[in-house]
Amino acid sequence: MRTAADQERFTAETGRFRRELLAHCYRMTGSAYDAEDLVQETYLRAWRSYAGFEGRASMRTWLYTIATNVCLKALKPRPLRMLPSGLAGPYDGPDRPPTAAAPGEVSWLEPLPDAWIAPPDDDPAAVVVARESLRLALVACLQHLPARQRAILILREVLAFSAAETAEILDTTTVAVKSGLQRARARLDELEPEPEELLEPTDARARALLDAYIAAFERCDAALLEQVLRTDATLEATPFRDWQAGRALCVHTLAAHVLGSPGDWRMIPTTANGQPAAVVYHRAPDGTLQADGAVLLAPTATGVTRVVKFHDPALAAAFGFPGVLAH
Repeated sequence: MRTAADQERFTAETGRFRRELLAHCYRMTGSAYDAEDLVQETYLRAWRSYAGFEGRASMRTWLYTIATNVCLKALKPRPLRMLPSGLAGPYDGPDRPPTAAAPGEVSWLEPLPDAWIAPPDDDPAAVVVARESLRLALVACLQHLPARQRAILILREVLAFSAAETAEILDTTTVAVKSGLQRARARLDELEPEPEELLEPTDARARALLDAYIAAFERCDAALLEQVLRTDATLEATPFRDWQAGRALCVHTLAAHVLGSPGDWRMIPTTANGQPAAVVYHRAPDGTLQADGAVLLAPTATGVTRVVKFHDPALAAAFGFPGVLAH
């Protein structure tokens, strides 16, 4: 029989790893909601086998072993989570509203609110590393790797487990780990040969770009959008298959099919995936501002290089905001 003291000891020894395990499961699955469920499953399995743990490994390694294998099992029957840019090249056809994928046709990547994983007090350098390993472009690339290669890359290069520790976690050999890491690195280089040097969301320049992007939408100001975006900027939004490349086309698409009239949009600044973000509201026919989703920006010293909008009203609650805003 487990006692209350056992439960308290288990919670004290394992609880401090919950946030980093959530980030790990998110990197593996590309879904914040799936990651929550998988962390819960990890802790349930850990509790069931806690009596036999006996300190044979570090508590952190033991929990990552459980979490990684929970993720690998869950990923087997699931399709890859994608962004529109992972489906095909940018749209270059005649002007028209973006075309949405059929319901269930694509499993979309989801954003991860920074508040879910950021401890209140942490080493600033560690915070920066965590942000970089959760950038949306990187997580999107990770989804293209076979699941075990993805696990090897994350364990070795993000979490800094040794080859021997990684082999133990995955119940394989160090030779297999080294080979898998080499293949994963090569594939990642193909997918993102030159990762962007993004500004930290705490950088005043990043916040200025976010504020200007929000102002452009709330004022229906296409000219301000031109000032925010780089000439090589891209624009994509789930659940739409089409995406745009180049500032001129991005601004045209937004002005012609999205912006509407001043006051149609309201945005609340936040952060997600270590990037400036905003929770988005759109004015409904009855005049209320209804949750519409979230938008993430990729800010650089020369402007925003990538805009990704997630059309999912439930994201407002995930970021801690209401579904409807007061007038």
